[in-house]
Amino acid sequence: MTERKVAVVGTPGGWSSEALADSFAERFGSRILLDLGQAVFDVHEGTVRVGEWDLCALDGIWVKKAGSRYSAHLLDRLEMLRYVALRGVPIFSHPERILRLLDRLSCTVTLAAHGIPMPPTRVTEDLGRAVDAIRDYGEAVLKPLYSTKARGMELVRWSDETQVRAVVEGFRSAGNPVMYLQKRIDIPLQDHGLVFLRGDFLGGYARVRNSGAWNTTIHSGGKYATYDPPGEIIDLARRAQAPFGLDFTSVDVAETPDGPIVFEVSAFGGFRGLTEGAGVDVLGLVTGQVEDWLR
Repeated sequence: MTERKVAVVGTPGGWSSEALADSFAERFGSRILLDLGQAVFDVHEGTVRVGEWDLCALDGIWVKKAGSRYSAHLLDRLEMLRYVALRGVPIFSHPERILRLLDRLSCTVTLAAHGIPMPPTRVTEDLGRAVDAIRDYGEAVLKPLYSTKARGMELVRWSDETQVRAVVEGFRSAGNPVMYLQKRIDIPLQDHGLVFLRGDFLGGYARVRNSGAWNTTIHSGGKYATYDPPGEIIDLARRAQAPFGLDFTSVDVAETPDGPIVFEVSAFGGFRGLTEGAGVDVLGLVTGQVEDWLR
């Protein structure tokens, strides 16, 4: 085996990051797991270093996570990776494409422009218009523009206007000047993730809601389960992920009485769900594909 320096950018201690780094080590001979929070971009030297590694001297990089929590700060980390890509290092997925997905609004704009069915959604900086949206929806989820696994989200039911206004004001004051409000959709006890590798469907899995939780995320006690999606769901998810051009992505889909809807497209998710929920060797598939792409 010819040793190649192929790194995983991810979260040390995170299941997917560690498992993928192990898989790369078996295939390429070097185990390199890099935390972008430790990166130093030296413009004069033309380097981006994490510890002993200069990312510009690597043979390839897989971006599993840009950070443990979504925030606008991750955009700056991805800009450093963009420099590495401009220096000729193959990066999967390309940082410019990931940049279009970190911000929930950016993802929503692309999905809406391509006619992908989503829950009714309004985005505004105006407090009164936000309150109006909750009145019209009856029940809404306030979502930060940068979050994952439902962190920072608030479920609000219409009741007394003064009370609802206070909740919205609190949400805005918590660092959400642009308020993203989505009608809560009554779905079964589970929603689904469909995973794609460069547009090829790898498999699907379910997230089953924990008793008492309003969302299905693992962070809120949800569990992965098997899911064999029908052709129409696969086609919808494929259309949803196509505009983003990612090397690896998952699409969150729910089936409703009015037809399937898409919640979001993820730049990073799907590894553990597909492994545990569907029994797919996603680590082996990804590692093999990276080897092919680097030839």
